[in-house]
Amino acid sequence: MKRTVFILIGMALCLVLADKVQAQRCLPGMKGLRLTAGMADGFHSASRRNELGYHFGLSMDSYTKGCSRWVFGAEYLQKYHPYKDTRLPVSQFTAEGGYYYNFLSDANKVFLCYVGGSAMAGYETVNWGESLLHDGARITDGDAFVYGGAVSLEIETYLTNRTVLLLHARERCLWGGDTGNFHFQFGVGLKFILD
Repeated sequence: MKRTVFILIGMALCLVLADKVQAQRCLPGMKGLRLTAGMADGFHSASRRNELGYHFGLSMDSYTKGCSRWVFGAEYLQKYHPYKDTRLPVSQFTAEGGYYYNFLSDANKVFLCYVGGSAMAGYETVNWGESLLHDGARITDGDAFVYGGAVSLEIETYLTNRTVLLLHARERCLWGGDTGNFHFQFGVGLKFILD
């Protein structure tokens, strides 16, 4: 009987203290794989459909001291430019490397805010390399290598000890292409902590 009482008390303590157990987060050397997606150059609406774009990204995070992190990854950005009754696609394939500084977090490391800077380089293609349009007009902008950087603001919150929800906004500035230097992006993402 005494043994049963000890087991029941032990189980009750485990249940009461279960929400107090926290995994260690953001330790130096921890890595995370993140997937991001979002809009580029504005909010989507029917009237602005021909001017907007979208982006997808895949990157690897490596945490340092103070929950800051290095980010290395690749991104695809698709932007449209209106032309008569059609729209012309401009696509950018970029690689990036940067540092994100943690400037705000709670004590349990559930909610974190970052500001970051990245160097970027890649390739831009206009209308997938087709310079002749359906009405006989010719596009003078061509495919090019692009280079520059990005400034980012990112918020992350842990859903589980290994899954993180991301909200991000960033301004990209890339030179070398013919279709504009600045692109504002915002979106969401998921990060999976690997170790």
